[in-house]
This record gives sequence, C-alpha cells and structure tokens, in this order.
Amino acid sequence: MEKFEVNILGCGSALPTTRHFASSQILNIREKLFMIDCGEGAQMQMRKSKLKFSRLNHIFISHLHGDHCFGLPGLISTFGMLNRTAELHIHAHADLETLLTTQLNYFCKNLPYKVIFHAIDPSKEALIYEDRSITVHSIPLRHRIPCCGFLFAEKPRPNHILREMIDFYQIPIYELNKIKNGADYTTPQGEIIPNNRLTSPSLSPRRYAYCSDTIYKEDIIPQIHGVDLLFHEATFADSELSRAKETFHTTARQAAEIARKAEVKQLMLGHFSARYEDETILLKEASEIFLKCTLAKENLSINI
Repeated sequence: MEKFEVNILGCGSALPTTRHFASSQILNIREKLFMIDCGEGAQMQMRKSKLKFSRLNHIFISHLHGDHCFGLPGLISTFGMLNRTAELHIHAHADLETLLTTQLNYFCKNLPYKVIFHAIDPSKEALIYEDRSITVHSIPLRHRIPCCGFLFAEKPRPNHILREMIDFYQIPIYELNKIKNGADYTTPQGEIIPNNRLTSPSLSPRRYAYCSDTIYKEDIIPQIHGVDLLFHEATFADSELSRAKETFHTTARQAAEIARKAEVKQLMLGHFSARYEDETILLKEASEIFLKCTLAKENLSINI
C-alpha cells in the first residue's frame, strides 16, 4: 500500500507553552508532502521528523491567526537559503498574499524560486487542489475570523491485474491498461472474459479531514462522513463550554460527538489550550462518546 501518513508538527493553541508547538501538520501522500498550517517552529519540527523540505510544494492555511501562519516567513526564507528552485504553492484566504508579500519583499529578496498564492473562500466547500492521485476540498468552519478545514481524498485506484489469468488467456500487454480500468476482454475467438475474472478490486481510497479552529458545527458532518481519520480541535474540556462558545472553539466532548455522528473510523484531538498540563482529561471526555480516539502530540506519525 502506498504511503498516506499524517505527521504532527505542532498541536497547541494560540498561547505558547513548553509542551506544544503551534499548529502544523505534514501529510505524506505517496512521498509528496503537503503542509497544513504553519505555526512558529514548523520548520524545526520538520527537521526533527526527518521530513524532506524538497518534497514540500503545497501549503494549506486554515485561517490567518498567528498560531497557524507565523512560521511561513521563516520557512520561505530557509527554502531560499537552500537554493530551492521548485515553485511553492500557498493555499489560503486572499488576505495572506497581501500580508505576506510585504514581509517577503523585505526579508526574502531575490528568492531563487516562485511563491504562488491561491486564494480560498473559506465560506464555501470547494475543490482547491487536484493532482493525479488526490483531491483537496475546503471544509467551511466557523471561527472568529474566516476559517476552513481541509479534506484530503485519494482518487480511486485501478483494479489489480490477476497475472495468472492474463497468462491463461494470453492477453496482450496493450490490453492491460483497459482491463485495469474495468474493461472486459474479448478473445480472438470472440469469447468475452468478464473483468472480475481478470482483476481484483483495489483498496478503498483513503480520506483525511482536518478541522481546526471552529465552534461545534454539525454542518460539516456530511462532508467528512466516514473518513479514515478526522483531526478535530479540542481546545477545551466540557467544564469550559462557555469559554469555548465565547472564543469559537470546541470541547473534547463536542469533537467526539462530531466524530460519532459522522461515523469516522478514527478521531485525533488537538489544538490544546495551554491551561491543560495533562491532556488525558480531554481524551477521557471524548472517549466516553467515541471510543476510537487519540491525542495528537508532536512528532506523532499515523499511517492511514
């Protein structure tokens, strides 16, 4: 199975602590790296996780609070010092280009590569990136400023060829691609060999949803239904429900409710408030609602 791996670089919330870095993740999908959010220290965490800078070409920013994007200028500068030549694509609210361009013009003059901005409308679900193997859709969230999550989904893969059946029917090589994509085979004698005799189904496409920062929002459930892994913010315990509402964040219990109603396969909690020195209180709370959940932590790697 080809790699589909989530690497946590940081899972803390806005206030810096010695326990957690600010929000940032790296998805390794078939050895292509995709960054989600870029809080301070993200590039140092990439080093610790032994993730290759040269394989990172796309960065997705959920919203323009500093704990989700203050690491960008430093990362862009480092890429320049490494003589990067490949384009770097940043997908974010349109305001980021305006805000970041001034800094890049001052601190990162004469970069040897292009930084290309792609504007996202956080209020709408939309296809924001696509290549041969995956799609990325925005997930509209509700926070104090415009904010969205991201749904990374593998494209369906062709069926697996049964080599012994290909040899048995002496099927020429030029027919194999059509068979992998579902076609039957007609022998020179006119016999039709059904595709299900020549192939076995490929594994189901994998999906990962990232939802941070947001108030409890059931509107996202249809879009994330059945995902293999859901990362959902759990900034507070349920005892701080009023604070969660005030700051447009979610409690661990509420995150678990979303996971349960969406029938996801696994839930990962993150974006922890600095007030918790031990986040197991959040895990315990969520586990009462949804059993298959875990806590994010720095340099954690989960293969889907």
